Amino acid sequence: MTSISSGAQDIVLRLDRITKRFGALTANDAISLDLRRGEVIALLGENGAGKTTLMNILFGQYTADEGSVQVFGKPLPPGNPRAALAAGLGMVHQHFTLADNLTVLENIQLGTVPLWRFSLKGTAARAKLARLMNDFGLRVDPDALVGSLTVGERQRVEILKALYRDARILILDEPTAVLTPQESEALFDTLRRAVKAGLSVIFISHKLHEVTALSSRVLVLRHGRLVGEVATRDTDRHALAELMVGAEVTLPSVAPGLPGPALLTLRDVTTRSMGAAPGLKSVSLALRAGQITGLAGVSGNGQSALSDLISGLLTPETGALELDFAAAAWSPRAAVAAGIARIPEDRHKTGTIADFSLTENAILETYAQAPFSRNGLMNWRAAEDHTRKLIDTYDVRCPGPSGPIRQLSGGNMQKLILGRVLELGPKIVLANQPVRGLDIGAITYVHGRLLAARDAGAAVLLISEDLDEIMGLSDVIHVMSEGRLSPEFRRGALTAAELGLWMAGQGFSDAA
Repeated sequence: MTSISSGAQDIVLRLDRITKRFGALTANDAISLDLRRGEVIALLGENGAGKTTLMNILFGQYTADEGSVQVFGKPLPPGNPRAALAAGLGMVHQHFTLADNLTVLENIQLGTVPLWRFSLKGTAARAKLARLMNDFGLRVDPDALVGSLTVGERQRVEILKALYRDARILILDEPTAVLTPQESEALFDTLRRAVKAGLSVIFISHKLHEVTALSSRVLVLRHGRLVGEVATRDTDRHALAELMVGAEVTLPSVAPGLPGPALLTLRDVTTRSMGAAPGLKSVSLALRAGQITGLAGVSGNGQSALSDLISGLLTPETGALELDFAAAAWSPRAAVAAGIARIPEDRHKTGTIADFSLTENAILETYAQAPFSRNGLMNWRAAEDHTRKLIDTYDVRCPGPSGPIRQLSGGNMQKLILGRVLELGPKIVLANQPVRGLDIGAITYVHGRLLAARDAGAAVLLISEDLDEIMGLSDVIHVMSEGRLSPEFRRGALTAAELGLWMAGQGFSDAA
């Protein structure tokens, strides 16, 4: 187990008894912590434990009801992001804070130069950004509009944006969710060098192997309270998981699936590219009943095109899509009618409508069906009863079915989406990044439900950039790179490093 620390003991950040309430909910309850120069601390906790609220207070986006923050020995004015930036704080948010109508370079410069100079985009800014991209291995087109980027590319822009501002304290919220194992390790190597030079890091991740590899101390939040602090060298992943959830964590048993007939087949399908995102290139794929098919790959390599195709948002330019061996006339309505359940990649942007209630979100794809609609009129009592059932069955922790879904944590939002699609008894489950940003408890729950759907006879397509998830859950695995699909690999046939090479495109070159 590796811990990193410069050995310096001077405190660069101090949070003293931070308390934050949202109505009757206490999101942070008298939390205190210190961060030293050249130290990495990991912040762990279940979804909704208060981690993001605490970091938003630190960065000035929320104001604490009680408590104080000191940065480099000086009080930090509350509720002032500009003061946080000036004090040397940099934050990479879990949910992006980028302007879709601006380029990558413009987003990174935003707030660093006066507005009257903003359009100049001088060579110095480009040179600095190029150096950061090279040093951190975070490649993205500086002139691309952010609105055209994939989720993974947007996360890279968030990291670069913080680094561009010469942060001395860096807050990273799930920074490796879209990187290959090799890219993640390269990022860690760069962070280790930066930490030795004096950078201090608060690292939020649900990947416990990353926490034990990168941090020197681990702090655990549960229900808004700091419940544990431990030196990384004195703990392990199992103990950390138990401390997070407050109970024994039992991972679902993954027995081999019993594959049946192909329920959906792609034959040499090609789709158009969408801006910088490649389309599919002569992709052939069979999704079989009773089998989880894992799709690995770095974000932006055609996974979105495949997901949009299966959910009816795209149609093939060439090739054929078949359902139960019959050619399909394809549309979103046809996909829903065919029993395809979609867990979308971005639960905020395409999975839910933030200002709609839980009930409205729970019936987004079925509102026109009985019992929710009759003779063109909505039956809201039936819809609320259905939502209460989802809340109980899927352990969605929320005030009730009438509140806006934006008030839920990421994990609870994902549980509602999971219930919305799985309660329909789907034939095919399209699970696109189903556990991104979730804690170990929520991950275990989601994986258990996907396995149950498989065992009930559904064909499951699991799209993920997390190789641990792909390798642990899938019966067969494909890799996608630049719109191309690898051959099928049985579970255990390739190591993570070998799959990582396919993700980087090298396997395709060897196979050509």
